[in-house]
Amino acid sequence: MMNFLAEKTEQFPGNLLMLADYKAQHVALSVQKKIATITLNRPEKKNPLTFESYLELHQIFLHLAYADDVKAVVIVGAGMNFCSGGDVHEIIGPLTKFTMPSLLRFTRLTGELVKAMRACPQPIIAAVDGICVGAGAMLALASDIRFGTGRCKTAFLFTRVGLSGCDMGACALLPRVIGQGRATDLLYTGRVMSGEEGERWGFYNRLFDPAEVLQQAQSYAYDLSCGPTFAHGMTKKMLQQEWNMSVEQAIESEAQAQAICMATHDFQQAYQALTEKKHSKFEGN
Repeated sequence: MMNFLAEKTEQFPGNLLMLADYKAQHVALSVQKKIATITLNRPEKKNPLTFESYLELHQIFLHLAYADDVKAVVIVGAGMNFCSGGDVHEIIGPLTKFTMPSLLRFTRLTGELVKAMRACPQPIIAAVDGICVGAGAMLALASDIRFGTGRCKTAFLFTRVGLSGCDMGACALLPRVIGQGRATDLLYTGRVMSGEEGERWGFYNRLFDPAEVLQQAQSYAYDLSCGPTFAHGMTKKMLQQEWNMSVEQAIESEAQAQAICMATHDFQQAYQALTEKKHSKFEGN
């Protein structure tokens, strides 16, 4: 396991432009109609993460920046649950035997996954049902949009195993989504947030019946993929970058971003469609 953390990665070809060409080994991956659906597929254990799946997810999100065939991403869990966090026997147990340097390699890896999700230009929609805890809750939080169900049970369990609540960027991301006081409550206690509470607090954008949540997420992703995807990528980048800017800096950055978008073909053809009273046909360039 030590050598795995230090050395093993799933390598993509350097000239990869089609994510559909990649054969995932530790998660299920499909690409249809420009939508990549990533499925955490260990339903018998409520879809826990392993060292291997952490690494593979990290590689997939890194290379989405170069994937010409993907305009939006959906992440979902197989069966009736999203993700139960790190596997007790395959991650938590081995971690108790790691040295400090190996522990730091692992915790940095988990953070790198969140950074890769935030940095990839495609919108990420999490379709969440059932259990969504620990690192699984962080995968949902790192997504751009979260669709849930009434039976969602979301918890940041880190303090329940003697760890701090500041895992994988939780102390930075969660307050921005639901507010400082609510985030403090969840991160101190590790308690379960229901689907209804999660929607009320703004963690879940919308709730659906369990049978519908994946289809709704994919439909939403498809609608985004038919829009000005270059501009969506710019919006995602600015939403993240402006966290650390003053209002004056943000206004200037947005002026530059908007000028870049005005130079795209999508903007030109949208104007043409407006003048001809036709629907715009965006191409993402």
